Amino acid sequence: MAAFDDASGEKASASRFRPVKSADRVLAILEWLAAQGGRQSLSEISRGLGIPVSSLHAILRTMERRGWLEADETGIRFGIGVEALRVGSSYARTDDVLVRAEPVLDWLSEETGETVHYGRLEGAHIVYLAKRESRHPLRIYSAIGRRIPAHAAALGKAILAGHSDAEVRSILTAPLLTLTKRTRTSIEALSKDLARTRRIGYATETEESDQGLGCVAVAVPDRLPPRDAISLAVPTARLSAARTRELAELLLRAQQMLAERLASPRPSTDSGFLRDLE
Repeated sequence: MAAFDDASGEKASASRFRPVKSADRVLAILEWLAAQGGRQSLSEISRGLGIPVSSLHAILRTMERRGWLEADETGIRFGIGVEALRVGSSYARTDDVLVRAEPVLDWLSEETGETVHYGRLEGAHIVYLAKRESRHPLRIYSAIGRRIPAHAAALGKAILAGHSDAEVRSILTAPLLTLTKRTRTSIEALSKDLARTRRIGYATETEESDQGLGCVAVAVPDRLPPRDAISLAVPTARLSAARTRELAELLLRAQQMLAERLASPRPSTDSGFLRDLE
C-alpha cells in the first residue's frame, strides 16, 4: 500500500510532521546570524538561540568547514560564510519573474537615476531581491536580502493593495510595528492608504520606514494577488509632489513593459528590449 493514497493521507502526514532537530538548528543559526549583522561568539549564539554550548560547538565547526560560516582570527566569533552567498544568489538567477524584470530595473535606473528596488512579500515582510544604486551623491542605504515590515513600505503597500482587506488582516499582525513617527500603526489607517493605492494604481510612502526616505511603488503583474513589487526610493530632500507623480508615471510604464515581457514565451534579450525603448 502506498504511503499516501489520497489527499487526506497527505494532510494527516503533514499534521504529524516534526522538524529534524539538527537541521532545524543549522537553519536557525543562519537566520539568527544574518539578522545580527555581525560576527557573534559561541556564548552569544547559545544565549540567542537557546542551544546548549556543548551541542552548538560541533554544529558551528561543521558549518565553518563547509563554508556556511566564517570565524574571525580568534576562532571564537562566527559570521555568515561565502557559501551562504553563493547558494542565496542562485535564487535570483533562477527566478523567472525576476530574471525577466532585470532589464526593466535597468531602464528605470537609467531614466530616473534613483535607487530601484525589487521586493517580494514573505509573510508580513518585504524582502529585497534586487537593487539598482542611485547615481546621486545623496542616496539611501539598503541591501539585497534586507527585510522590512510590509505595512511601512511602498513595496508592501503596492502588494497588499492587491489583496482584500480581510486578506490583509490575515497577513499582518496588529498592532503594527512602529518604525518612525509617520508609520501607519493601525490596520484601519493602513486600509485607507491601500484604498487610495487601488484607486490611483501605485503606492507611496514618506518617512514611514526610514527618516528622510520617500518611495513610490507598483505591483509586478505576474499573478493575482501579487507577491512582488518594484519601487523607486528617493531622499525626501528631492522628492516633491511633482517628482512623485513623474516617478509614478515611469513606474506605471515599467509595469506595462514587464506585463508584456511576462506574457512572452521566453525573456527577450536585454539588448533587444533596450533597443525597443529608444
